[in-house]
Amino acid sequence: MHLAYPAVLAALLFCTGLYGVLARRNAILVLMSVELMLNAVNLNLVAFDAWLSRAAEDTLHSGQALALFTIAIAAAEIGIGLAIVLAVYRNRGTSDVDRLRDTAEGHDPDRDATGRALPAPAAGEKAEATA
Repeated sequence: MHLAYPAVLAALLFCTGLYGVLARRNAILVLMSVELMLNAVNLNLVAFDAWLSRAAEDTLHSGQALALFTIAIAAAEIGIGLAIVLAVYRNRGTSDVDRLRDTAEGHDPDRDATGRALPAPAAGEKAEATA
């Protein structure tokens, strides 16, 4: 097989993952998009390893070893990331990345990200929030 096929597939996977990271608001979908990007890197590592080992008569297979290392790092990343997302979901009630901006230092809960005052909640909403 020619090297261009897995390289194009890896580029498509990486671009799909990059779009998912930039466009998604749900933290779990962002983690899944990062996994897509890591899988694209793994595909490139294995494809270039196979291509270079045929050209150089090399039997070291360092690309495959790096791919296994990347898989181990990705497994640790998804485990820790999922634990953090679940802890944030329990505390905040949402996993929406845009709504988690109030965790930043100096955030005023009565103002939005641009500094403008938020509208006051209706009387019924205030009673439900405190109940």
